[in-house]
Amino acid sequence: MRSIFRSRVAAGLAAILSSAVGLASCASELTRTGASPAFIIVESVVAASGAEPDEFGAPLYSDVVTLVEQETASGPVRVPSIFSDVGQARVRVAMKNPTNPTAPTAINSITINRYRVEYRRADGRNTPGVDVPHGFDGATTFTVAADAVGTFSFEVVRHQAKQEPPLRNLAYNGGSQIISTIAEITFYGRDQAGNEVSATGTLSVNFGDFGDPQ
Repeated sequence: MRSIFRSRVAAGLAAILSSAVGLASCASELTRTGASPAFIIVESVVAASGAEPDEFGAPLYSDVVTLVEQETASGPVRVPSIFSDVGQARVRVAMKNPTNPTAPTAINSITINRYRVEYRRADGRNTPGVDVPHGFDGATTFTVAADAVGTFSFEVVRHQAKQEPPLRNLAYNGGSQIISTIAEITFYGRDQAGNEVSATGTLSVNFGDFGDPQ
């Protein structure tokens, strides 16, 4: 009789622990998105070469040196130039509790005010300045209303990254021919009550000394 009682107690404790783990998992997911009742969804991230800033797409082929034609007294010449590359993110703001009878208000709008770009390689060689460009932080100001969608631009590859290793080593086909990376872009912001939010998008970025637009 006593062994049956112990078995039932053990089973009850196991059920309680299982429920607690499940609740902790849900809580951690809610905590990850911040205390705001609204959150950011990154719907897409595309980019354009600085030499062709209107041609957005994915992946980004980031040209480390671009030859640009310039007129001189002796005729046109092609001059080596460096362009930063621009990214474009499409984001949506949604409510965590869409069944709430109270409709979203202006206070639930989210203002994105900064972002961070970091690069990594699939082969695990990720030393900044040796295998991949250094990560960096950038500033922006873009507000998206609750239950709305917005698109904004940001810098995804800086000028100085193309003047530093390892990208500098790619110029004029020196060293490696192409470095393939994944850019992880994390956007940070606040709702109008001051609650912080963040969301991350990714983009394939291939660095090399590619053919130049005519």
